[in-house]
Amino acid sequence: MSRPTPQGHPELVTLGEVMAVAAATSPGPLATGAPLRLGWAGAEATVAVGVSRLGHTSAWTGRVGEDATGAMVLAGLRAEGVDVSGARADPTAPTGLMLRERRTADRLRVTYYRAGLAGSRLAPEDLDEARIARARILHVTGITPALSPTARAAVERAVTVARAAGVTVSFDVNHRERLWSRAEAADALGHVLPYADIVFAGPEEAALFVPEGEPERMARALTRLGPAQAVLKLGADGALAVADGALHVRRAVPVTAVDPVGAGDAFVSGYLAAALDGSPVPERLRLAALCGAFAVSVPGDWEGLPRRAELGLLAAQDISR
Repeated sequence: MSRPTPQGHPELVTLGEVMAVAAATSPGPLATGAPLRLGWAGAEATVAVGVSRLGHTSAWTGRVGEDATGAMVLAGLRAEGVDVSGARADPTAPTGLMLRERRTADRLRVTYYRAGLAGSRLAPEDLDEARIARARILHVTGITPALSPTARAAVERAVTVARAAGVTVSFDVNHRERLWSRAEAADALGHVLPYADIVFAGPEEAALFVPEGEPERMARALTRLGPAQAVLKLGADGALAVADGALHVRRAVPVTAVDPVGAGDAFVSGYLAAALDGSPVPERLRLAALCGAFAVSVPGDWEGLPRRAELGLLAAQDISR
């Protein structure tokens, strides 16, 4: 991670879908007059925000609609310091929507309206290949290739450009069963995995590519498919990483969880920010675990992501230091 970034260019570049979010603010079924909070969310954008809050530069590429919610998304990302100069407002399709219902106090129900909408129209011609080639990290997820053939082609082109330029490729499997089957995901994402230097996955996601088993064994198997680092996110059990053959284990930071959505992306943002810091793998896992703990402690996908000055707030809970 010692490759310098030319001055004025973002250190982390990512691409994908961001949707508007209408989230219930109180438990119960959605009904006329139910209070909702309007916001926005996207896996890759959450990583870009997290990296930016931790002091590094980031950029997001994607499409939103030429509508009020699209303008809200771009304004929100700019406010978080994310470069959206490569984003596009599409006049032919609206911004997607995520409807989040808090059906009971501890059960969320999420409905997506995204098929054929602006985010799914991402295409290779939307990429700034020179920007990708000048970055230190390109981050992609398995969500974007599931959205459409053109979005899949954009991800495949991006990782090809990054690999050719010597840019570190970060790949979060992030399998979404509502978008495609496990067989479809394994086939498509199997073309992305060999380009990755760092792969993030949960055990079920790792099983798309390697036999099920102990997390360490699965992580080691992933590294044999190309990535030098395989990081398995284990939820409340923490995480482990196999990096250049060495095993590193990290416990989760115990907190009161109020919203699990976005925790995995927060974890990734911490890991990648520490990588940009030049920190070793144990420190990357420490910062990743802290970011995940902050995220689940606050309602929303990215809103709880920490800034550097706030990391000490959970220091007492970090029992795995």
